[in-house]
Amino acid sequence: MKRLFDIFFSIIAIILLIIPLLTIYLFILITSYFPAIYWSERVGRHKKIFKMPKFRSMRKITPLLPKEKLTTPYKWLTPLGPFLRKTSIDELPQLWCVLKGEMSIVGPRPALHNQFDLIELRDKYGVNKIKPGITGWAQINGRDRLSLEDKVRFDSYYTDNYSFKLDLKIIFITIIKVLTFDGFKQ
Repeated sequence: MKRLFDIFFSIIAIILLIIPLLTIYLFILITSYFPAIYWSERVGRHKKIFKMPKFRSMRKITPLLPKEKLTTPYKWLTPLGPFLRKTSIDELPQLWCVLKGEMSIVGPRPALHNQFDLIELRDKYGVNKIKPGITGWAQINGRDRLSLEDKVRFDSYYTDNYSFKLDLKIIFITIIKVLTFDGFKQ
């Protein structure tokens, strides 16, 4: 059921958002002179590495580190970067990974391949056994304001309790939080 929902939701989202997605793609090309889509290596289900697309919000020369480990992350942003990150629009190309079956709409956010502390904690709590998602329980319960341990605690809760009803709740709350910028930290 979860896989069918992921495919259905992704196709509907892509159809509804195709014009805004293409417009954003062109604006990034015009303002940043980089490839508008950035592909990063992420950790998927059972720690399988996959390439995850995002609209480019950081400069091409940004160190490959999680945002919280950059001393001044805002200095690495592209001209559209603050808007893309604040609105979470930079995440929309990940619908491609959902269609391919590498991600789900709802699940723990995929770790960077070099976030060894996060990967290890997720192993300890069984979080790596499910597909990562575009949004998740940790996202709606603090997003960028959470410590690593708290993120894994929320991810673990989701891993142990996920259901269609919980996924719908997370999607609904995600939409509200994105529209109000709740939980966003530059």
